[in-house]
Amino acid sequence: MENTRAYVKVGENRYRESPGLYFEEFTVGTVIEHRPGRTLTEADNVWQSLINMNHSPLHIDAAYCEKTEFRKPLISSLVTFSVINGMSVNSLTAKGIANLGWDKVRLLAPCFAGDTVYAESKVLSARLSQSRPHQGIVTCETRGVKADGTVILTCERTFIIPTRDHTSHRDARY
Repeated sequence: MENTRAYVKVGENRYRESPGLYFEEFTVGTVIEHRPGRTLTEADNVWQSLINMNHSPLHIDAAYCEKTEFRKPLISSLVTFSVINGMSVNSLTAKGIANLGWDKVRLLAPCFAGDTVYAESKVLSARLSQSRPHQGIVTCETRGVKADGTVILTCERTFIIPTRDHTSHRDARY
């Protein structure tokens, strides 16, 4: 991680942001804390619930929720899953070629409007692709954590990342 570059020189006194990591920069066991955090809102919950056609009253009907054990609307797990994984993009997959999938998704605690969440990812494995020269396959475990330390979700994500010598990496394209 000490040799990662956040900027690429593109001219005299001119640099371009270069988010994400190349395959060689992933070290098994490394934990990356993704920042900034995100305070979840009622608007996030209602919009995502309606966009995804998740019309469960647990997410969009406050009167209904008053009669549940939670007493207020739950933030949809589709919201928390998206926000937590979205937080990891800048570090993990901004240079990514493809997501291969998510496994072992676990929803461990509820979230409510006003909760602030953070994400962190641990590199579980990294290997060069056997069928795609200049690319590697990385698997990370990502955890979503509330500001009070409560772990709200965990998942494993596998993706394809270019090596430094990949000829069409994003720094060269824009």
